[in-house]
Amino acid sequence: MKAPKKARDVFSSPIASAAAVIIAVVWTIPTFGLLVSSIRPEQDINSNGWWNFFLQPNVTFDNYAQVLFAGTGTNPPLVLFFFNSLALTLPAVIFPITLALFAAYALAWFEFKGKDLLFSIIFGLQIVPLQLTLVPLLQLFAKGLSINGFVIIPDLGITGTFIPIWIAHTIYGLPLAIFLLHNFLRQIPRELIEAGRVDGANWFTLFSKIVLPLSVPAIASFSIFQFLWVWNDLLVGLTFGGGVKEVAPMTVRIAEMVGTRGSGWELLTAGAFVSMIVPLIVFFALQRYFVRGLLAGSVKG
Repeated sequence: MKAPKKARDVFSSPIASAAAVIIAVVWTIPTFGLLVSSIRPEQDINSNGWWNFFLQPNVTFDNYAQVLFAGTGTNPPLVLFFFNSLALTLPAVIFPITLALFAAYALAWFEFKGKDLLFSIIFGLQIVPLQLTLVPLLQLFAKGLSINGFVIIPDLGITGTFIPIWIAHTIYGLPLAIFLLHNFLRQIPRELIEAGRVDGANWFTLFSKIVLPLSVPAIASFSIFQFLWVWNDLLVGLTFGGGVKEVAPMTVRIAEMVGTRGSGWELLTAGAFVSMIVPLIVFFALQRYFVRGLLAGSVKG
């Protein structure tokens, strides 16, 4: 008992608190510099560093107005890409959570042959590099699947729509979602489930009335992970979007803002800060569930 108590004393000491504050400040400096740069005029950004703002404060919101509402001949304004990102992210969060909840419920409470092996395979899928799956999935979405002339999955004609991106993000998010939710559901007292069974509740009633309400912390925890990943993703959206501007996420447009010679950097700062607003809102809204969901299954599985 002395070792845990000593560890708690060390991490709750003033030195540990001061170190945490210093780390937080250092971690925040780049973001703060990005915010300051986004409200400086173009000539100030190109002539000196963002810290000179405090010596000669010169504030303008022209960068935000231009990047949000002023499009070009080839690119619509960023506000349209913003709504594209919302349209991509929300279903790409809801779909894997919905599927993972049922899968984790079955793996945690149903008894069937090969359950442990199936869970091990799902857990192992987390280490498969995403890049290895891009070409096979892209061929599947573009041409369908056929073996020796026998069509298994026809060409569905979904290239250039949101659907391939939703499917890809759902596939990539399922292993982690099932793992987190399974570990959390295993912590529900067995007596609670058995009491519901004695009262005549079927498995779906147990899921909807007991398991689902108790799973909110784990759902919120994975939602943060999935939302941040999908919202900030460039590779999947660029690959499966087919180069169509109408379905491209905001990250694609932000990557195109700076020219080959570094021009337009003032627009990049404003665009990057706009892309950070929604993830920050999501994180702070769900942060009370974050740690509890991450620790699910860490003591007993």
